[in-house]
Amino acid sequence: MKQAIRVLDRIFDRILLLVFLLMFCIGGYSVFDTWMIYNHAQDTDLLKYKPHVFVSDVEVSNVFLENEVAWLTVDDTQIDYPVMQGKDNSEYLNKDPYGEYSLAGSLFLDVRNHADFSDEYSLIYGHHMEHGIMFGALDAFLDEDYFNAHRTGSLTFSDGSTLEIRFFACLEADASVPEIFAPNTGYDAMSYIRSNALIWNRPDGETLLALSTCKFPETADRIIVVGSLHEPSASITNAN
Repeated sequence: MKQAIRVLDRIFDRILLLVFLLMFCIGGYSVFDTWMIYNHAQDTDLLKYKPHVFVSDVEVSNVFLENEVAWLTVDDTQIDYPVMQGKDNSEYLNKDPYGEYSLAGSLFLDVRNHADFSDEYSLIYGHHMEHGIMFGALDAFLDEDYFNAHRTGSLTFSDGSTLEIRFFACLEADASVPEIFAPNTGYDAMSYIRSNALIWNRPDGETLLALSTCKFPETADRIIVVGSLHEPSASITNAN
């Protein structure tokens, strides 16, 4: 009887050891996976594809990636990424701009929008990540002082042309709201934005661009920052 108990004790100890090792491996993998996700999202190699990037006064590249429609920059934030457009709105949720699997995904233009941003209302999606990565900077726009200090950005296209972005509104909305999340299908985005904006400044243009990200993981709550699109001003054109 005592021998049987000792055998059972050894088996139980080994099972506990195996469980502990398994939990340790799972925990270690989770930490490594999280590090990989954020490291991938901060891949500075992407910047070599940013149009008109210069190193020592020599232009490095003006080559766009496959399915890239523009390069988005929001001034004085970490938002400085290529914008992709897939065959549907799921393609780039978990695919990086190189076409490889990535939980960080890519910034992407709604499939219902034209790639030249000529629609009255265009919508770009991006994951909300910590430390301002991807569209993780958008929740800061809910603070009016921050919003007012970060009201400019740009879209740059493969031919080197640009559009200025002048942000004028910030709001929250459920992902099912068609006025926001069904672009180019006949809904009046501007009226909804004006009626529901948490921060509102009178827009100085009618061609709109919205940036959308999740407010919380696994919810339908979204943060949307909206701007108007403009040809570069004379002062910026001369400066270049």
